[in-house]
Amino acid sequence: MMIINAKIFTMDKDNTVIENGFVRFENGVIAEVGSGSCVPGNAETIYDFGGKSVYPGFIDAHTHLGMFEDYIGAEGEDGNEDSEPVTPHMRAIDAVNPMDRYFSEALSAGITSVLSSPGSTNPIAGQIAAFKTYGKCIDKMIIKAPAGIKFALGENPKCTFGDKDQSPITRMATAALIRETLIKAKHYCEEKKNSDGFDRPDYDMKYESLIPLLEKKIPAHFHVHRADDIFTALRIAGEFDIDCVLVHATEGHLIIDELKEYPCIKGVLSGPFLTDRSKPELKNLTPKSPGILARSHIPTAIITDHPETPVPYLLLCAAVAVREGMDRTAALRAITSEAAKIGGIDDRTGSIEKGKDADFAVFEGDPLNIMNQPVSVFVGGHQIF
Repeated sequence: MMIINAKIFTMDKDNTVIENGFVRFENGVIAEVGSGSCVPGNAETIYDFGGKSVYPGFIDAHTHLGMFEDYIGAEGEDGNEDSEPVTPHMRAIDAVNPMDRYFSEALSAGITSVLSSPGSTNPIAGQIAAFKTYGKCIDKMIIKAPAGIKFALGENPKCTFGDKDQSPITRMATAALIRETLIKAKHYCEEKKNSDGFDRPDYDMKYESLIPLLEKKIPAHFHVHRADDIFTALRIAGEFDIDCVLVHATEGHLIIDELKEYPCIKGVLSGPFLTDRSKPELKNLTPKSPGILARSHIPTAIITDHPETPVPYLLLCAAVAVREGMDRTAALRAITSEAAKIGGIDDRTGSIEKGKDADFAVFEGDPLNIMNQPVSVFVGGHQIF
């Protein structure tokens, strides 16, 4: 299959733009990207886009898509298992409903991949999943699971469990519970490694789920807003030598110089900022933040935190960031290649390059213009519309 006569925005490391380009793909994977309109004789299906622009399928690197369903209440709210504060063994894929209509609305906006995460009521909430937005069975849609472990600091855990008269009711207790769990998980790993088979520790599902984190195979995604909570997340990450992704980092733009001192930061998932300042820790919320972070060479993705901002408005969020000072190319990278890299799925998606999934969004005009929608979307080489 081939796309021809298109302006290809590859979003590769050089931000290469091919004015009159083609993309050839086989079995859902990109086989060749180049310039010109030469068509090999064995091309079975040819999509001639007559000069239209082709982008990688867009990526929202932090959502709760499918976990908090549209138009229904408690029956569709499956993102927060707040019966206990520490639940690292919860898996997002067991809560996601691909029949939620926001999947089709994400596709209609050109969003082909997301990371969906347990919510932020728990200090340790569970395992994040990365998946495509096209399909009916989540097992066939997965790109990577787990893609990270969700942690939360600040107001959400203390308010949730304070209302239950249960720990944690302070920031101190939230951090202490996280430390206690990570210490026990480290000891569990050491006992497994050093056992001769007879003294092997009893299987513990919670600690097992944290092994990839402690082995740096996946990062910790810390829900943080205030600057002091950001530093607590980084303090914990340093203590346990784990990689850290900062989710929201609402006051991150206020501590740029300090953030540069922490090599454990793998990126910031900035947003949502198309929302109100609904709680005290959001008082410094601004759509200028992703631009400030990106200009400071801190890896930055733009997110909706769906359903806080509905996922189909991801491109609108990027447009607002540009209006508020973010470089346009940086904003596009923040919803393609940079989002994929921070999300740990850049081996599969995020740019139009050989070997990556054939996920594309095709536009007549500028995708950051609110009046424009994709004229065609591909996922895994399938033209969805």
